[in-house]
Amino acid sequence: MIKYMLQLIETICFEKGAFQRIPLHEERMNRSRLHLCGSRDKISLAQHLIVPESLKNNTLKCRVTYSEEIEQIEYEVYTLKSIKSLKLVRDDSIEYNYKFRDRSELNNLLKMKGESDEILILKKGQVTDTSFTNIVFLKEGTWFTPVNPLLRGTRREYYIQLNLIKPVSITPDDLWQFEEARLINSMRSLEDGEPIRISDISCPD
Repeated sequence: MIKYMLQLIETICFEKGAFQRIPLHEERMNRSRLHLCGSRDKISLAQHLIVPESLKNNTLKCRVTYSEEIEQIEYEVYTLKSIKSLKLVRDDSIEYNYKFRDRSELNNLLKMKGESDEILILKKGQVTDTSFTNIVFLKEGTWFTPVNPLLRGTRREYYIQLNLIKPVSITPDDLWQFEEARLINSMRSLEDGEPIRISDISCPD
């Protein structure tokens, strides 16, 4: 059980014949290994990722399970999940700074989504993440994202580096000023994500 609790994952997008944002995944993986396992050596993901020939023409979700070393690599054909509504849920103590394999805290919160497709987690009055993505909000042509997400996703970091999204503090009372929301993660881009109307983000119970 202890080993399972220390296992982490990197979810990497393979599309158009190439793995996406490998340097950001490597940096997060090696930083996590150093902080949690004391591993100072660095793993090169590119040396370990080999797509089966039969899958190379697909968009793939590559899941790397690791702790001190890489333990397992899995590939699956990716299908975008439709998310059109969110339920705000509160949890002031939740921690998910590292991308742990153990998602029990997130899964427990997900049970509170009710009729909505997904949850949007509030921590200490601040909007953070959904159970599996970062979130961005559109206002007057500019995209904004919560400044303190539960997990600093690789696509979020990539967009920030390109100045495509701006980190800001966002509370539930701020939501009305935005025009729409979209979900992003390693597999979901701004372009891929369907718009979520602000009116389809429901208040916590």
